[in-house]
Amino acid sequence: MNPDRTELQPTEVIAGASGFIGTHLRRHFLRDGFRVASIGRHASDDARWGEGSLGLTSVLEGAEAVINLAGRSVSCRYTQRTADEILRSRTETTEALGRALASCGRPPSVWLNASTGTIYRDARDRPQDERTGELGSGFSVAVARAWEQELAEAPTAVRKVALRTTIALGAGGALNPIINLARMGFGGPQGDGGQRFRWIQLDDVYGAVRHLMDRPDVSGPVNLAAPEAVTNRELMDRVRRHVGGAGERVAVPLPAWALEAGARIIRTEAELVLKSRWVHPGVLQDSGYRFAFPVLDDALADIAAATPRGLLPVPLG
Repeated sequence: MNPDRTELQPTEVIAGASGFIGTHLRRHFLRDGFRVASIGRHASDDARWGEGSLGLTSVLEGAEAVINLAGRSVSCRYTQRTADEILRSRTETTEALGRALASCGRPPSVWLNASTGTIYRDARDRPQDERTGELGSGFSVAVARAWEQELAEAPTAVRKVALRTTIALGAGGALNPIINLARMGFGGPQGDGGQRFRWIQLDDVYGAVRHLMDRPDVSGPVNLAAPEAVTNRELMDRVRRHVGGAGERVAVPLPAWALEAGARIIRTEAELVLKSRWVHPGVLQDSGYRFAFPVLDDALADIAAATPRGLLPVPLG
């Protein structure tokens, strides 16, 4: 290995590097010898939101790529206050990056900006890809549309990719409450169990990001989702088998009314479970990306090896 490799590697800028996905990306970029700069709200970040474009521009100047994952968690009750925070935390950070990139003399070659697979309609009849997928309605979709519009209208010629990400699976994160339900014996279907659950393993999030960085012919929306679509019933069955612990053989279902009540208790929205998300990775597959974890069983087996026994921590919204 060239001893100067680390010095030769360009910088990757991650906004929102302290989150579940951002932490994983940062760790893997560093593992692979890249330099990483961060934009956030902590004193340890290389640039901070709210300090004007100059600070952002100084970090972005000469970087290879910027990956924006900034945004308030959607795992909360949608009150007027939290809804406003969810929208502003996405659109305002995206707008700020656009202004800063427009001021760069040597901007990054690509801007990968988070979006969400929730932008598509509740679909049980067919998969939704980037070309033929139909956008839905409601608050979550409105936020996603505004988010992507801010990216598209940003005054910079940098190549833009909107990452329509599905549920990212790894040790921790969104899988923890599902594992807890299974371990408590509530590992049956949620709602009618027929809604589609689309997911992507964290290593494939990193792999897809690296793939898209190297594909200058790809821009616009890209669905970050594994090839295999499963129903909620299939998801819960597989979670029980892999990480269900003592609840492996018990599968009490949770009807929609119970989910609505439980969501109020833990301050989140039942839509996160009940909406059918049949998101298909058309662009990734057509551009030649090869998934490390194309099958849910393999992803869950990998996660199980790093998941402790007992109930797992779940932040309340």
